[in-house]
Amino acid sequence: MKKQINIEGMNCGHCVKHVEEALKEISGVANVEVSLEGKYATVELSGDVEDSKLKEAVEEAGYDVIGIKSI
Repeated sequence: MKKQINIEGMNCGHCVKHVEEALKEISGVANVEVSLEGKYATVELSGDVEDSKLKEAVEEAGYDVIGIKSI
């Protein structure tokens, strides 16, 4: 399953890396791709991960989650 997380507050490559690392630490996350231009992260899940865990990880990294949807 894949999910797209819309994120506000990313301004540079460092921001992208910070979000990527935060999401990769979650158990059940197989792959993460972050788009600075698109202001979103695409997360491929290998297990059942609640949206709230994804949101929490991004927000703890210092960014705002605008929405999460399955793709």
